[in-house]
Amino acid sequence: MSDPAVSTLPDAVEIYDTTLRDGSQLEGISLTVEDKLRIAEQLDWLGVHFVEAGWPGANPKDDELFRRAPKDLKLTTSELVAFGSTRRVKGKVDSDDTLRHLVEANVGTVCIVGKTWDYHVTEALGTTLDEGVAMVGDSVEFLRRSGMNVLFDAEHFFDGYKRNPEYALRVLESAATNGASHLVLCDTNGGCLPHEVEQTVRAVVEYFGSDVRVAVHLHDDGGTGVANALAGVLGGASQVQGTINGYGERTGNCNLTAIIPNLTLKMGIETIPRDRLERLTPVAHHVAELVNMPLNPQAAYVGHSAFAHKAGLHTSAIAKRPDAYEHVNPEMVGNGTRFVVSELAGKSTLVMKAKELGLELDGPQLADVVETLKQLEHEGYHFEVADGSLELLMRRATGWKPDWFSVESFRVITDDMRGIGTLSDDTAATVTTEATVKVHIGGDRRVATAEGNGPVNALDRALRTALNGRFPSLERVHLTDYKVRVLDTNKGTGAVTRVLIDSTDGDATWTTIGVNENIIEASWQALLDSIHFGLLRSS
Repeated sequence: MSDPAVSTLPDAVEIYDTTLRDGSQLEGISLTVEDKLRIAEQLDWLGVHFVEAGWPGANPKDDELFRRAPKDLKLTTSELVAFGSTRRVKGKVDSDDTLRHLVEANVGTVCIVGKTWDYHVTEALGTTLDEGVAMVGDSVEFLRRSGMNVLFDAEHFFDGYKRNPEYALRVLESAATNGASHLVLCDTNGGCLPHEVEQTVRAVVEYFGSDVRVAVHLHDDGGTGVANALAGVLGGASQVQGTINGYGERTGNCNLTAIIPNLTLKMGIETIPRDRLERLTPVAHHVAELVNMPLNPQAAYVGHSAFAHKAGLHTSAIAKRPDAYEHVNPEMVGNGTRFVVSELAGKSTLVMKAKELGLELDGPQLADVVETLKQLEHEGYHFEVADGSLELLMRRATGWKPDWFSVESFRVITDDMRGIGTLSDDTAATVTTEATVKVHIGGDRRVATAEGNGPVNALDRALRTALNGRFPSLERVHLTDYKVRVLDTNKGTGAVTRVLIDSTDGDATWTTIGVNENIIEASWQALLDSIHFGLLRSS
């Protein structure tokens, strides 16, 4: 090894993504091969340096992925990596199935995991420390002879270094002297704190000098995954491994959607290409859709609420200086400023929201909207999550009225028919719901009745039947989610309920709201607002 070198902050840090392997271990995620290919494309578009695709030989999905990748995956900036482990205890590298699968994976770079904590070697593997070192060295040397670039994943390194630093460094030496390009220091249990990570990484970087690159792979079990990664870079690490949106086993991995902008925008360290940083938010949301898990709206940098402002004081300041209450320009990471309107909003908030919607509200109109909002939110409305209803409310303040149709009345009937002559709980019930809606379109009065699998579905069908194709754009509008919340639980079944309906026309989504002691009335309010907003968008 070279003489110890003084650790300095790197000019650039490689970004290594393991969403397809480590991230997919999150409870609730199950990716198809197509999902993995599409996520890999998104990561390449974002510009990460390495995409860890999976463990060849571990399961049929990963085998198919590596088989299809050369033909179906055209990466322009990222390098595909296969993950595996060292040879077995007392095994031979040339007859080891795991190593063979890595060689046959059609990739140029592999990452292999090995034990660096003496406790794991003696207790989990049940072998000697010398054999633990040999397993790593033999495996790296074999893969290098096979023409592959090798990263060594030092499992449980931080815990191992605390207990027996001499042995942990021996294992790293074995990987480095046999040709590993990177030593990946893993906090596998996720229990380290930032100061521990920085000190340990600095010691390793100074020990190896410039002979090999040092990387960090952090988990978030202590809630410090991102902070630990930044601390690792402060210690001299030149590669950070993590996942998009922090997906991963237990509490997750180091979140790259926070790491990348923190390193680039806050610390001045190059990561992905600068002109791709604005792709961060779209990629985060796209991947969230592919894994079928809603993105946390409060996720740093990329969340829907990351740059949302609710208090009137904040929005008033932003109106004068956009950087007054935002730590970075949201457009730099592909996000945007949002002004959330609620009972906390002042006139400046509404002015900016109106501007966002292309509306002009004068002084009296603004005052009226503010008072209306405060009164309605006192009654249980929640406009910051009901963008569709909010826009309709603000437009009405300007004198606008939805004139496509007017509702005369509606009625909902639910029949519960069980076995004749019995109300026994073990008798299957047949429940039918029927709704009747009376509307006026111009001078035309229309009455329509429809059945549905519940009152909301029946009302929706009856209203659409009454409108009878007069508004073709409604064919594209449909409900995507329906939420009910009881507001004053102390009143039991007589409590006020809040209904939120999410709708889409294929191009955009919006949320509308209804509040009433009668859940059907609350649902009707939200449904009618949804239809009105859909027609407004089309016009």
